[in-house]
Amino acid sequence: LLLLSLSWLVKNGNAELFNLFGKSFNLRGLIMLFGGLFLLVKTVSEIHQKLEGAEHTTGVKKVAASLMQVVVQMMLVDLVFSFDSIITAVGMAKHVEVMIIAVVIAMFIMFLFSNKIAAFIEKHPTVKMLALSFLVMIGVVLLVEGWDAEAAHDLHLKHYVYFAMAFSFAVEMLNMQLRKRAAKPVQLHEPELDDS
Repeated sequence: LLLLSLSWLVKNGNAELFNLFGKSFNLRGLIMLFGGLFLLVKTVSEIHQKLEGAEHTTGVKKVAASLMQVVVQMMLVDLVFSFDSIITAVGMAKHVEVMIIAVVIAMFIMFLFSNKIAAFIEKHPTVKMLALSFLVMIGVVLLVEGWDAEAAHDLHLKHYVYFAMAFSFAVEMLNMQLRKRAAKPVQLHEPELDDS
């Protein structure tokens, strides 16, 4: 749906929607602002849950509600992360069909390796915390881009964030090699459901 609405999104994404206290807001900026806020709140609460644990709640209705919440959250995160990629795709491919094929191929590749990546992350809790820390950084970058895209571009924020991510991940890989013979790593708290 996002790809099919590309032409409208590209033409109207930077059009001013409203002006507040001398600051103009457009659709692209609002998506980035709300996406950044959502990412910060969700990631910080996830970090808190993993380190501190959460109260266990039971009940079928609660499980159904959480499933719906997960689906909505995944859609929101996907929308926020896809926005930049879609705008980039417009500059690379002139035909929407080519972009749709590329997205479908990328999805199949993600599905193919998702179990292995998930298993690796579950086995190494420090990598999970590192990934959550990266999401906090990305949330801050989205807030800055949503507020002033030109300033964020001039500051090269994405380059700094990507470098920090790559460097941190490389250091963590070295640490994992050193810890192979060490004691069992710390276990993060995971949500649990009672048998009832």
